[in-house]
Parts: sequence; C-alpha cells; structure tokens
Amino acid sequence: MTSVSGFDSSRGLLRLSQAAVLLGVATLAVGLWQAPQQTWATFLLVNLYLLGLGLGGLAWLSLHYLTGARWSESLKGILRAMSMVLPAAAIGLLAVLLCRPSLYAWTAAGFDQERSSPLRQIWLNRSFFLLRTVIYLALWMVFAVVFLKTTCRVDPADEPAAGRRRVGLSGAFLVVFGITCWLASHDWIMSLEPDWTSTIFGVYNFGGMFLSSLAATTLLVVWLGGRSDLDDRPTRSQLNDLGTLLFAFSSFWMYLWFCQFWLIWYTNNPEEAAYFVRRSHGNWPAITLLNIACNWGIPFVVLLFRAARRSPRVLGAISLIVLLGRWLDLVLMIYPSQGSAVPAFGSIEAGLAVGASGVFLWAVFATFGTLTRIAAPASDTASI
Repeated sequence: MTSVSGFDSSRGLLRLSQAAVLLGVATLAVGLWQAPQQTWATFLLVNLYLLGLGLGGLAWLSLHYLTGARWSESLKGILRAMSMVLPAAAIGLLAVLLCRPSLYAWTAAGFDQERSSPLRQIWLNRSFFLLRTVIYLALWMVFAVVFLKTTCRVDPADEPAAGRRRVGLSGAFLVVFGITCWLASHDWIMSLEPDWTSTIFGVYNFGGMFLSSLAATTLLVVWLGGRSDLDDRPTRSQLNDLGTLLFAFSSFWMYLWFCQFWLIWYTNNPEEAAYFVRRSHGNWPAITLLNIACNWGIPFVVLLFRAARRSPRVLGAISLIVLLGRWLDLVLMIYPSQGSAVPAFGSIEAGLAVGASGVFLWAVFATFGTLTRIAAPASDTASI
C-alpha cells in the first residue's frame, strides 16, 4: 500500500482544504449573525463529528499495535494523521460550551433540579462540566502527540523496545478512552436532554465514532491508492479486509441502535421513551430511516458480496455513505433537543460541513507532509 515516503502533499490539495476552511469560517460568522441558535447547534455537531474521527483514528491505531496486525501496517500513517484533527475540534467544542451554554437546558437559571438526584445536581454543574471537558480533551491530545512522537524517527536498533512502548501506550490509551468517551458522550450529547437517560448511550455513540473513523480510513486508502504518483497500491486482499471490517462494525452499530430502541420501547418508561417520541413527529421518522439505511442497510446489502469489498470504487462510495450516516446520527442526537420540529439543512449546515471537511483534510495532508520529512532520513519502513 502507499508509503509515507512516497507521498508529497501537493500545494493544490492544501490550498483546496484551506479554502474550504475559510468558507466554513465565513459561514460561521454569517450564521452567528443571522441564526445564532441554529448555527451553534450545527457547530457543536461539526466539532463532535471531527472529534469522533480523530479519536476513532487513535483507537484503531492502538488496536493495530496491541494485536500486532501486519496486514494493516500501511494504515498506521493514515490513522496517526487523522488523530491530528483533535486540537482544532477541541478548540471548536470549547468555544461552543463556553459561548453558548443555552444549548443545554440544565444551564438555564429557571431549570427545575428539585426532581433530580443529588448526584445529578452535582454532575450537571457548569464549572464541573467544563472542568471534565478540559480533562477529556487534554488526555486525548496528550496521547495523540505521544503516539506521533513514538512512531517517528525510530532507530532500527531500538525498534524492539519502541514496539513494547507502543503496545503499553496503546493499552493505556484504550483504558482511558473507554472511560472518557463514555463520560463525554453523556456530558456533551445526552445532557442536551437532561430528563432523558439511557445506560447504553455511551456505547452507542462510541459505535458511531468507530464506524465513521473506519469509513474515513477506508476512503483515504482508496483515494491514496488511486494517485498516479504512488507506485505501491492497496491489494485486493487489503481492500477486502477493510470492506469486511466496514460490514462488521456497520452491523455492530445497528445492534447497538436496536438494543437502545427496543429496550426503551418495551419498557415504555416515560422518562426514557420521551427521546424517541420527540423524534417520531414531523420529518424525523424519515431522517431516522435514512440514518439506518446509511449506517447499516446499504453497507450490509452491498458488502455481503466479495467482489464489492474488493472494488475501490464501491468501497469509496460505501465509505461516503457511512460518513453521511454519522452526520445524520448526530443530527438526530442534537437538533430535536433544540426544539427543531423540522430537520434543517440549508446554507449554514452546508457551509459548516464543507469547513469541517477542509479542517479534516488540512490536518491529514499537513501531517502526511510532516511524516514524509521525518521518515525520509530514518528508514524506508514507515508507511501509511
């Protein structure tokens, strides 16, 4: 598959991604002036989306090191590059939480907490909420930087010791990630509707992050493999492995979605059922079905066939569909909590989506360029 030393981030790609970022910034400025509540909600969605891609990249990288997988050796550079989107996403998320607390109903002065348990009153405290946010983001970015440093400029003679350090670092990250991702999902998304509870929500959000990051990785592999200036291309077997993983984790996402929905529907507890009742009116049912189709239905049907899993074009198309599904999933998590009776998708949403794509691609291309400069004098084994 494509190697870091063979990749040169062209100025054209960087300029294109920078232009997309500028469009996103302009859209944000105009949106905050014309429709602030809608814009802040979309900006929250955008940054949660980018955080999911960056964290998913780190989680996949940790799993590759822990399992000692060799077929995926060429993916590690892509996963490292994806994690470099975390700083930008963290800054954006902090801006939302600091500047627009009204997105969260429990921050309002008149919100009734008398019915809340003492623990929830302590947990949904704005100062404690922001402190936890800073801790989550700081831990994740520290791991991202350490991963980048421990995988570059490694002396071949020190490789066995470096490999053991990477395994230890991977295990530590997955433990920290499992706890903080679960807590952050409850803090940043579920607390948008503070009267709603779901014990499986943290795992469900993790499933969406994991699936979308795998789709982004697959899309980058397909795109890089099709570049004419790179001789080493992904093999059919490697594409088949990526397609199989997409198929498996798409089904895993659907399993989590069904578990959450079915248990809440069967129990019919008003505090839990209100979440789905709110999303059963207007156009939300159509968005829900489209969400299921993008995250599971279409990938499941198409990737059943081995020929589809080995086709770069098919895998690229399915990856794009899954990435759209993650966006729809976050739309369903966030927008109804803001009282949106009708799903909104206009110039604000489109501009911020383009801006988010630009931030992601800029981080990836810039990291590829850095890895190229670092890897060139060290060894020819560094790869993406």
